[in-house]
Amino acid sequence: MAKQHKRAVKMPVRVIIIALLIFIQLAGLVTCVYLLSDKALWVYIFFETVSICMVIYVVNQRKNPSYKIMWVLFILIFPLVGGIIYLFWGGGRVFPHLKKRMRKCERAAHTALRQDPAIESRLEFVDMLHARQSRYLRRESGFPVYSNTAVEYFSPVEKLWPRLLEELERAERYIFIEFFILAQGKMWDSIHQVLVRKAAAGVDVRIIFDDFGSCARQFRGFVKGLTAEGVKVSVFNPLRPSLDLFMNNRNHRKMVIIDGKTAISGGFNIGDEYVNLWHVHGHWMDNGFILKGDAVRSYLAMFCAMWAFTTRRKMDIRPFLTACPIRTEGFVQPYCDGPLNDKNPAEELYMQILNTAQRYVYITTPYLILDSEMTTVLCLAAKSGVDVRIITPKIWDKWYVHPVTQYSYEELLEAGVRIYEYIPGFVHSKIFVSDDRVATVGTVNMDFRSFYFHFECGAWMSNMEVVGDIKDDVLRIMAQSEEIRLDKWRKRPLGMRFKQSLLHLFAPFM
Repeated sequence: MAKQHKRAVKMPVRVIIIALLIFIQLAGLVTCVYLLSDKALWVYIFFETVSICMVIYVVNQRKNPSYKIMWVLFILIFPLVGGIIYLFWGGGRVFPHLKKRMRKCERAAHTALRQDPAIESRLEFVDMLHARQSRYLRRESGFPVYSNTAVEYFSPVEKLWPRLLEELERAERYIFIEFFILAQGKMWDSIHQVLVRKAAAGVDVRIIFDDFGSCARQFRGFVKGLTAEGVKVSVFNPLRPSLDLFMNNRNHRKMVIIDGKTAISGGFNIGDEYVNLWHVHGHWMDNGFILKGDAVRSYLAMFCAMWAFTTRRKMDIRPFLTACPIRTEGFVQPYCDGPLNDKNPAEELYMQILNTAQRYVYITTPYLILDSEMTTVLCLAAKSGVDVRIITPKIWDKWYVHPVTQYSYEELLEAGVRIYEYIPGFVHSKIFVSDDRVATVGTVNMDFRSFYFHFECGAWMSNMEVVGDIKDDVLRIMAQSEEIRLDKWRKRPLGMRFKQSLLHLFAPFM
C-alpha cells in the first residue's frame, strides 16, 4: 500500500495526455486563425470584428470590473484570437442545458426544505442585525435557517479525524460523501475500511469526488475497486480532451452525511496533508465541524442534487430524511453556491458580515485574490473603525498564486486592515467571525475561483457558543503568525513588486 500511496502523488499519464490534447486543440485553433487571416483580408476583418464585438460585449456586461479589465486587455493584446478564446472560455459562462439540469435537480431536492416562520421570527427578535444575513442567504441560496442543531468545531483537522471515524461507525442506513480531493493515504485507508464494512452490512454508501482534484492522488482502478466493494461512486466532471467551457468549473465542496442525523464539513479534504501526516507545505492548518439536528437536511439536499446532476438519475430525497431535532440555542444556516445559479451568495455573505460588523471581523483564507467590490468593502469596514484582521499562509502551495495574494496587501494595510501570515505553514481554513455573534465556516476561499467558478458550501452560525470556539481558533492561529507592517511592506524588493503586478493581471483565472 505504501507504494500505491507514493505513486498516487505523481501526475497520471491520463492527465498529461489530456492536457497535451487540449494544448494541441488550442494551438491548432490559433494557428488556423492566423493562417486564414494572412491569406484572406475578409477573414482578417472577420476575426478583428469578432474581437471588437467581444470587447463591447465584455464592457457592457454586469460583471466584476477586475474580471472585465483582464479580458479586455487580453483581447486587445491578441486581437485576432482573443475574441475567439473569449467565446470558448470567457465570461464564466456555462451551457444553458447544464443550468437547466441543475435547477431541476435542486428543485427536486429542495422540496424537503421549508422555512419555519417561528424560527425566522425568533432570529429577528434575538438579533435583528444579523437576521438580514440569514434572509439574504435564504433568498439567494434557497436554504432555510434552523435552530435545534448542535455544532462542534474542530481545528486542526487531526482532532476531527477520530470523530469522523466514530460517526461513520454509527451509520445504520446510509453514508453520503462529497469531496474535491479524495486521495490515497492513511487517512483514506482508515475511512475506506469503515465504508467497505458498512457497505457489506447493507448501508447505502455513495461517494462523489472531483476528477481534477483527485485524479493525481489515486492509483489506477480506484473507482472500479470501490464499486466492486459495494460503494456507489460518481466522478464529478471527468477530465477529457476538450475545450468545453465546463471543464473550468470544479466541485470544491466537502461534506459527509450520515443517516440524516449528522453532517460533517469544513475546509478539509481527504488526504494525509490535511491531518499533518504529510508535511508538503509545513504545518497544514485546517478546520471542520460536526452538525447534528435539523440543519443536516440542507446538506442532504445539496448532496442529493449533486448526485442527480452527476449521475443523470433522479434521487428522491424523502426516503433519506430523518427527524432528529436537538434542543439548543442559536441558529444555523447551511448554504451552497455554484456557477450554474447566476447568483453569488458566498461572496456577498462575506460582504454582508463586513458591512454589519460593529467591533471586529477576523478572517482566515489560503488565498486573498480580491475583486474590486470585496477590496472596497474590506477597506470601508476598516476605515469605519472595525477591527478587520486577515490571516494568510507564510508558506505557499502555488508559486504563481501567492504573489497575487500579496498584491492586495498594500491597499488593505493603508486602509487599516491588519494582515498576518501563518509562520508554521499553510492556512487552509476559510473563516469569517464577527462581534462574538456570527461566523461562517466552509469551503469558500477569497478568490475568483471560489466566488465565480467552483461549487462551494458553508454554514452560517449565529448566537451560538461555537462562535466563541471559532474566534478562539483564529486568535490561536494569529498568535503563531507574523503581522505585516505597512512601512516594511513598502520597502519590499522591486522584483517582488513586478512579479505581483504581472501575475495580478491573471487574477480572475485564480
